[in-house]
Amino acid sequence: MILDEIAAATRLRVEQLQRIKDLNKIRSDAESLPKNNRGFRTRLSRDGMNFITEVKKASPSKGIISKEFDYLRLARDYEAAGAAAISCLTEPQFFLGKDEYLQAISTAVKLPVLRKDFIISEYQIYEAKTIGADAVLLICALLETSMIREFLDIAASVGLDVLVEAHDESEVESALNAGAEIIGVNNRNLKDFSVDLQNSLRLRSIVPRDKIFVSESGIMCAADIKLLRAAGVNGFLIGEMLMRSNNITLDLQRLSGEIND
Repeated sequence: MILDEIAAATRLRVEQLQRIKDLNKIRSDAESLPKNNRGFRTRLSRDGMNFITEVKKASPSKGIISKEFDYLRLARDYEAAGAAAISCLTEPQFFLGKDEYLQAISTAVKLPVLRKDFIISEYQIYEAKTIGADAVLLICALLETSMIREFLDIAASVGLDVLVEAHDESEVESALNAGAEIIGVNNRNLKDFSVDLQNSLRLRSIVPRDKIFVSESGIMCAADIKLLRAAGVNGFLIGEMLMRSNNITLDLQRLSGEIND
């Protein structure tokens, strides 16, 4: 299973990183930084269209998505188009991400930036803070409830918001039991990469309305957004569609239903 392969590679990566800078040092570095962030959670709780737009060079299912991959231009275009936040892939082996992409984007734009990676260690949370992230992703399929709870506390201690990602009912319950305030439902099955937008609609009903709910993957048109908004979805993570866009502003307007065509 691809998720297991990514997790195994991530464990090796973290072990290598700790040989260069150990946990105590990365924790100290993170704790020395200001705790405030640029309002990832706040921006997703607004009324209206809250798009988390993604910077992603490649994926296991699609291969190379962007050969040019002008990530700074992309981030600036997202900001100009009215995105609520930016999600930046930093996983290097399967998604060809780099911490340096996030660092540069965080400096170049005023939007909050989510570190999208496969977090299996507290080390990565402290590291996210030091490279300029405002929020991190936790994936329920990788973590027990107790670990999610622990990681939520660590993130809060250094001023990071957390998007906790679930795929089914049991994972949503795990996220809620851990104390997650922002729950993302991935419409892409990480086991076989099939996509079903109904996943968000089905799971929205078991998430309390005082939680922020984000639908991730498979959102392609204004009709999708309209359907999700009617169900009470607060935010929309848009990835590959915008990565391949020739006009990001126009495509976000189309998704918002502001223009037709």
